[in-house]
Amino acid sequence: MAQVSINLNAYKPSVETKVNVANKQLTAVWSSGANQRAQMILDLEPAKPLIHSLSWNNGKETWQTVASGLQPVFFLTTGKRDLVSQNGWNIFFDKTAKLPRTTYQLQLQKDSIAVITDGSRTIIRVAGATAGPFSGAIEITLYNGSGLMNIAAVMTTQKDSTAILYDAGLTAAHIPWQQIRWADPKGVMQSVPALQSEQSTNVAVKYRTIIGESKAGSLALFPAPHQYFYPLDNCFNQSFTWYGNNYNKTTQGFGIGIRQEPEGDKRWVPWFNAPPGTAQRLHFFCLLSNTGAGQTLQEVRRYTHSDTYTPLPGYKTMSSHFHQEHTADVLNKVAMPEIPAFIQAFRETGVNIVHLGEFHGPGHPRGPEDQRFLEQQTLFRECERLSDSHFLLLPGEEPNNFFGGHWMNIFPEPVYWVMDRKPSQPFVSDDPVYGKVYRVSNKEEMLQLLQKEKGMAWTAHARTKGSTGFPDKYKEEAFFASPQFMGAAWKALPADLSQPYLGKRALDLLDDMNNWGFHKTMIAEADLFRITPEDELYGHLNVNYLQLDRLPSFKDGWQPVLDAMQQGKFFVTTGEILLPAFTVNGKPSGSTIPAARKGVVKVSASWTFPLNYAVIISGDGERSYREKILLHDTKAFGARSFTFNINLEKRKWVRVELWDAAANGAFTQCVWIK
Repeated sequence: MAQVSINLNAYKPSVETKVNVANKQLTAVWSSGANQRAQMILDLEPAKPLIHSLSWNNGKETWQTVASGLQPVFFLTTGKRDLVSQNGWNIFFDKTAKLPRTTYQLQLQKDSIAVITDGSRTIIRVAGATAGPFSGAIEITLYNGSGLMNIAAVMTTQKDSTAILYDAGLTAAHIPWQQIRWADPKGVMQSVPALQSEQSTNVAVKYRTIIGESKAGSLALFPAPHQYFYPLDNCFNQSFTWYGNNYNKTTQGFGIGIRQEPEGDKRWVPWFNAPPGTAQRLHFFCLLSNTGAGQTLQEVRRYTHSDTYTPLPGYKTMSSHFHQEHTADVLNKVAMPEIPAFIQAFRETGVNIVHLGEFHGPGHPRGPEDQRFLEQQTLFRECERLSDSHFLLLPGEEPNNFFGGHWMNIFPEPVYWVMDRKPSQPFVSDDPVYGKVYRVSNKEEMLQLLQKEKGMAWTAHARTKGSTGFPDKYKEEAFFASPQFMGAAWKALPADLSQPYLGKRALDLLDDMNNWGFHKTMIAEADLFRITPEDELYGHLNVNYLQLDRLPSFKDGWQPVLDAMQQGKFFVTTGEILLPAFTVNGKPSGSTIPAARKGVVKVSASWTFPLNYAVIISGDGERSYREKILLHDTKAFGARSFTFNINLEKRKWVRVELWDAAANGAFTQCVWIK
């Protein structure tokens, strides 16, 4: 015992959580639900597995052990990040997967243990973890009110230009489960016996979850639903879980866990950033349950609303930027069902409005006109055919012409236009087949088209990929200053596991645009290619909740969609946090309020994972200010109205973000100040 220092100075005993150290073991007991408690016993002896046992008790005298003798395992893969050729840590077009890489298995010495009470959660930090050039600790977080746990290797390196991946899980010398169970990509439960002869197997699953089931209950293991997936062009389901013996051909014992695919979709594979000195959080969640695997999976699914975007009165969900190239498939007579797979996937995910980015490869945006207008006509007809009273498929493109960088566009109704005009041709004319058609040859005419047809444009994947340097390079241009240029789009790109939130690149730009003096908004974008219902769509997806009382019909046009986007009448979310109401001094996002020294921010929120924090961001035209409010007192599956008093002196705008324990988040658009 003298070799392992135990620090309980930051631990506060409570009715819900009790920690005790005795007999070379640390025992933590916490409330895991109504009339139920969970227990984790850690073994302090260096040579023994860290987790002696995981048990539950519903008021009876004896603890029911679900699993025992568990060792957390982590495999950290390091590669080389290109910080020179493009834009530093914001790079997407990297070749990390094609360069030399090294995988290190984490080693744990149990140097010391600290127990920390942090609101409604208890953190047990075990120091002495190393993995190649990284060092740090294992942190286990217990969440009062549920059987939810988080197990993380918090690791730091001083090595520059490092990109990383990680695999993780729990192994045992003696198998603690009778069955390993999961839902396959179609959602059908599968099961195999847990046998010592079973070598490690990678499994494609739905809901990113693998479950060990024993007579006393089950233990589900799953990653953070969005943070675990580094950005890719395709959301293929690449067997992100594993079970069996000898994982990675180096792990002793039988285990279950999560994994990442180093080769990704074999296009651009940027992995995760690991800048020097940052604490990279390589982690996974566990849910301890007294039920069988099927019911336990139902409980896991609650954390992501079963991978759907739950309906919210007064709102419709919208997602943007999909290079499905459905038009090319139709014109090329590709065999497909009446309802294409990508439409089925979106409907199953609860997305009401999908905004396409067609003609990103196939197609003739610059003509010839007969081909271009036929392609557009086909697109419009297919969007109308595939839309109904519950689902709206909207035509759109990523034109990448005239303005600079990459940008998206949307019109409130079908518009025929071609990205080319000969000197002898008119800007607009009437075609006997297609009606009014436009020919565009420069940025001035592009803006004119947007103005005449009430369309909008915005920067796609700003400051990275094909938009490296934009919109900064054209912020003085007339088209950017116009109301037709809405702003930019948000996506969790690049990925950095040291950040307890997603999409820093885009959120920083939103603040910059606000301080430039423009009233711009930022919608969520997915920027994905081919999609099927069996893909890992939810992990790569995000949506906008637009304030719409009803879904517009395709034949009547969809101007209300553009109005909500342009006026900031929406919030962005990964799905787990909803923000049905947000006001500053009584006015919602998109509004302008009189100047005041003080402000009252009110936010109504609901969530699944326990919340981490809220942050109120404001700006004075030159710099941004961030006021972070910790929300570690929250538990899983809650709802609350928050009121924050803030300083508004000399401020010009205000917005709010909320982030949870899995780095899922939601953010509002701005309230402007005169």
